[in-house]
Amino acid sequence: MLKKLKEESGFTLIEMMIVLMIISVILLIAVPNMTQNNTVAQEKGCDATMDLLQAQVGAYQIEKGEAPSSLTDLQGFVEKTTISDGKAKCPDNKTELELIDGKVKKINPS
Repeated sequence: MLKKLKEESGFTLIEMMIVLMIISVILLIAVPNMTQNNTVAQEKGCDATMDLLQAQVGAYQIEKGEAPSSLTDLQGFVEKTTISDGKAKCPDNKTELELIDGKVKKINPS
């Protein structure tokens, strides 16, 4: 009977635990990197929106001959960015952008 049990194939408890430990270590390395990359991507998206709006401020100045008083004046120049109450939102929908002294700057959402 002992001979029959030893001939059966399968995984031992130790082998299963080793595999689970390896998978756990891989997940511990991979998951924080993925969340950090997401944060960096959101920051870069916001920076790109700021650069776009700043370029549109320059285009507005060239076309109209004067600086815009707020981002609302850029409504006809910017197509995909929603501007309301003189403020624009970054793609993360948390950070707001505002025109201060001719420069587009991030402001803390209230």
